[in-house]
Formats: sequence, structure tokens, C-alpha cells
Amino acid sequence: LLGLAIFWVGPIIASFYFSFTEYDVLTPPKWVWLQNYQKAFFDDQLFWSSLWRTLKYSLIVVPLGLTGSLALAALLNRGIQGTNVYRTMFFIPHLAPAVATAMLWKWLFHPSLGPINTALGWVGIEGPGWMTRKEWAMPAIIIMNLWASIGGNAMLIFLAALQGVPQSLLEAAQIDGAGGWARFRNVTLPMISPTILFNLVLGVIGALKVFTAAFVTTQGGPAYATWFYALHIYQNAFAYFRLGYGSALAWIFVVVLLFFTYTQMSLSRRWVYYAGE
Repeated sequence: LLGLAIFWVGPIIASFYFSFTEYDVLTPPKWVWLQNYQKAFFDDQLFWSSLWRTLKYSLIVVPLGLTGSLALAALLNRGIQGTNVYRTMFFIPHLAPAVATAMLWKWLFHPSLGPINTALGWVGIEGPGWMTRKEWAMPAIIIMNLWASIGGNAMLIFLAALQGVPQSLLEAAQIDGAGGWARFRNVTLPMISPTILFNLVLGVIGALKVFTAAFVTTQGGPAYATWFYALHIYQNAFAYFRLGYGSALAWIFVVVLLFFTYTQMSLSRRWVYYAGE
């Protein structure tokens, strides 16, 4: 309880207080009331663009990540030979440290020395400047994060849910003439819909918090193409030492996360099936 209060509750309360102050670490906090929030909404040119860029990234990564994780889990659930080996291979990228993963892909995406562009050159395709061109930086970050996340926790959670689907229901559907896709759509998906909701909520939160890949590989560039909201918070709080303004940005982010989580939970009543109800 003491550790929870000092390292978790305490910083949360402190950041909420600092969000109403002008604080640069070197001088005592100066109370400015709502000026930090006013600056974010009306004066910060990077606030809305970074928020929209993060939302656009999430709209791409979350559906692809969930679909890929479910597809891998369905393959592993078929009981083919060597399942444990495949499961380990799929999960290894998720275990790699985020910074190491970013450095690896920064080398892979190197415009002249990277293996990806080299392989494209072998088939007569001129590889793009992945991390150096504005139009390719965002796709590069998306590919990098999908590679690291599709075979991770979401896949294992989906796999556990698939193994919990009653075989009697699948066999009954098969006897009634339902094919493989019909059984998956009408039996499996409804039975694992609570798990889909769980992974969806975590996936949205994780996507909105995207930071490490952009920070290590592009520093938010080129031309702010990968300047995500979490990176905007970091730069203001720890690079420019605007701790008060950075705290205000963080609390706005909390509200955004709560809004999306509440929206997903509210809409889930229309499509999530709970066997106990």
C-alpha cells in the first residue's frame, strides 16, 4: 500500500495539481488555473494535429492487429503438428524490448542499406525512403508495431477463448449442415465476443499510447509525420521542461481514453454475448 501511494497515487495527484500551474522544475509552481488547457485547445498548433494523427494510426492498427491476432490464434487452435513451436515463434517479437525492436526495424527500413529495399531492388522495385519520407514514415511505424504485437498477448488471449468454445455447439452446427466459415461466424465469434471486447479495449488504449517506435526511429519526423500525442506530451514535459503544460496534456489524454473506453463498453451491449445472461 505504501508503494502504491508513493509511486502511483501520489504522482497522479501531483500531475493533476501541476496541470493548473506553470512549472519548469527549477522554480516553484505558479498557479495559472485553466491557462494550460486553454493553450492546448486554442494556441498549440501541434495539439490537434498530433491527436488526429494518433487517432488515424489507431484506426488502422487496431482492426489489423485484432484480425491478425485472431487469425493466428485460430491457426494455432487447429492442433497441427508443431503448434508449440509456432506459438513460440509468433510470441518472440512481443518479448523483444521496444527500443531493440525499433532499432532493428530502423535498420531494416534503411533506404540504401536496409534488407527490405535491397530485396525490392532485386525484383526491379525502387524502395521508398521509409523513415525519411513524410508519406512513408507512418506506414513504417504501423508495420513495425503490427509485427511486434500481432503474435503477443492478444493472440494468447484469443487462443484461450477459442479453446473454451464448447465442442458440442460446433458439432451440433456441423450436423445441421453448417460449413467451417458458418460455424466460425455463427458459433465461435459469438462465444468469444467478450474476449474480442477485452482485446479491443486494450488494443485501443495501446494504440493511442504509441510512443517508443516514433521516438526511437524518427523523433516525430519527418515534417511531424509521426508526431503522436504521447510524443507531444513527452517533448513538452521532459524536453522543454514545461511540466505544468505536459501534465495538462496528459490529463486531456486521460479524458480521451476514458471516452473511448466508455463508448466501447456502451456499444458492446449490442454485440457481445455473455453465456450467463
